[in-house]
Amino acid sequence: MAEEPKETKPGFQNPVAGFGVTFKAMFKKRLTEQYPEQKKTTAPRFHGRHQLNRHPDGLEKCVGCELCAWACPADAIYVEGADNTDEERYSPGERYGRVYQINYARCILCGLCIEACPTRALTMTNEFELADSSRANLIYTKEQLLAGLEEGMVDSPHSIFPGTDEQDYYRGLVTEAAPGTVRQVAVSKGEKPEDQDQGVDA
Repeated sequence: MAEEPKETKPGFQNPVAGFGVTFKAMFKKRLTEQYPEQKKTTAPRFHGRHQLNRHPDGLEKCVGCELCAWACPADAIYVEGADNTDEERYSPGERYGRVYQINYARCILCGLCIEACPTRALTMTNEFELADSSRANLIYTKEQLLAGLEEGMVDSPHSIFPGTDEQDYYRGLVTEAAPGTVRQVAVSKGEKPEDQDQGVDA
């Protein structure tokens, strides 16, 4: 024998209970942010746009190992390494990143590339405004990602600090550019080959 449905008591209680939620919310602090007029303050370890770092004398930390590209789950990073020479030196080691690109149409800002980098050349900034109307503009080049020069730095390429080697740079023994350091003439091309252009139509 089927149970008879219980009768609901129509009355005053149900509407008042619903309005109670509304009245509670009326007196809470508003969470509306006036963006973009007021920029949001991000957390100190926020994962934003990437940055390629330099040594204190201005040489680049990136050695073109491509480990960041291998670690990227979205295949958003393209690196092309090249050899340093005494006449044109970009990093203290044997190689440097001649071409470096990050496709922000693919990047998921997970930070796995940062963990994979053996020289701390790649870090993430707090910059989060990456939207653009063109897919091509979302592919950031090495020039856009490379950190700016600070006081005492000399723009690469230039020779390493006299009497030091690559290990001294990564031990933190080189803290400034050697007196008289001048920028060398850049003769190698930094453009990426057209047949390997990635991600514009992805």
